[in-house]
Amino acid sequence: MTRLPIPESIRFIKTPARDAVADNRPVEELVAEILGRVKAEGDAAVRDYSARFDKVELESFEVTSAQREAALANLDPQTRADTEFAIANVQAFAEAQLASLSEVEVEVRPGVHLGHRNIPLERVGCYVPGGRYPLLSAPIMTIVPAKVAGCEEVIACLPPNAHEAMIAGCHLSGADRIFRIGGAQAIAAMALGTETVPAVDKIVGPGNAFVNEAKRQVFGPVGIDQLAGPSEIFILADHTGDAEMLATDLLAQAEHDTRTRVGLITTDAALAEAVLKEVDAQLATLSTAETAGQAWRDYGEIALCPDEATMIAYSDIVAAEHLQVHTEDAHGLSKRLRHYGSLFIGTNSSVVYSDKCSGTNHTLPTMGAGRYTGGLWVGTYIKTVTHQWLTEEGVRQVAPPAARQAASETLEGHRRAAQLRLDRMKVEA
Repeated sequence: MTRLPIPESIRFIKTPARDAVADNRPVEELVAEILGRVKAEGDAAVRDYSARFDKVELESFEVTSAQREAALANLDPQTRADTEFAIANVQAFAEAQLASLSEVEVEVRPGVHLGHRNIPLERVGCYVPGGRYPLLSAPIMTIVPAKVAGCEEVIACLPPNAHEAMIAGCHLSGADRIFRIGGAQAIAAMALGTETVPAVDKIVGPGNAFVNEAKRQVFGPVGIDQLAGPSEIFILADHTGDAEMLATDLLAQAEHDTRTRVGLITTDAALAEAVLKEVDAQLATLSTAETAGQAWRDYGEIALCPDEATMIAYSDIVAAEHLQVHTEDAHGLSKRLRHYGSLFIGTNSSVVYSDKCSGTNHTLPTMGAGRYTGGLWVGTYIKTVTHQWLTEEGVRQVAPPAARQAASETLEGHRRAAQLRLDRMKVEA
């Protein structure tokens, strides 16, 4: 389950029946075939794969203005209001994040001026998954931050059989162009470009194993946000934990997919046993029990730790996508945590709020990637690039050591380039 050693003092009340990482099987050959055909045949290949995988024959991939307006008109008024509420929160947080990004100009030595600029990406592609249900939050999380970042063009791809409300969601979020293309063929189209779909500079957004593998294979010439696996939630709880609330939050995430990884890490044995029973009780009445129950049986776990320090250590090993903290001093404990995708501090902060509308992004690292990266944010759509300029005094400062270093490395061309400017100023190296 993890590449890092687990503290021996942890006792597992429930262990996963399967390994979430091992079950994330690659589908390399088929995806490579799809990428190759889309590169060679363009729209024709995309159309063929759409018919083959999505069972849809499309004359045109792009959603027209009339279709956008129709989708918007058919959106239930309350659903639209809730969607706009979520957009406003995500936008406000992204704007605050953007304001935190500073540009730099510094003179590190006399005449040696260095700096960096934050430049929005020109064109980005947002993959919007179809999923088991119409998840209107999905386009919000990828499209809105791109618009806030200042990207010139934001295109969205969603499966052709996705609910019409998803088109409305893309429209309200600010997508400049929307294409009804799903799966690996959508990633191929955005990465390589076709007669219809423009090539983008970066692709963001979660998807199934085929989408993930396609993103992995196109990475290099095209940027990607991350390789996202099935969703995850872990909760840290002590003796103050509420078994009903903990079980409810675990199952709320488990209903996403049968491969969702869910876990409780606690210092209280009685709470561990109570949550185990409460999960079973809630599954008996949960309408999505078929999905949530399978996820719990296959990937659910409860870890009993001897103390808070061990609980924190194991949490940092897991580096869960979503991490809730239900302890007596939730804020104090949270400051000691290091590895996670997004943190939910205190019993009032449920993952479901972030999933839907509170404002932090729900596109987050999974499968331990939280140990080295955070989730999608406005900075995902910005590149920070450096520059320098030197006065003659600056050349006098850096050219001699540069020339000497180049000579020691037997890089004669480098030495000449450094020396030339000194020679023209008639200064000895």
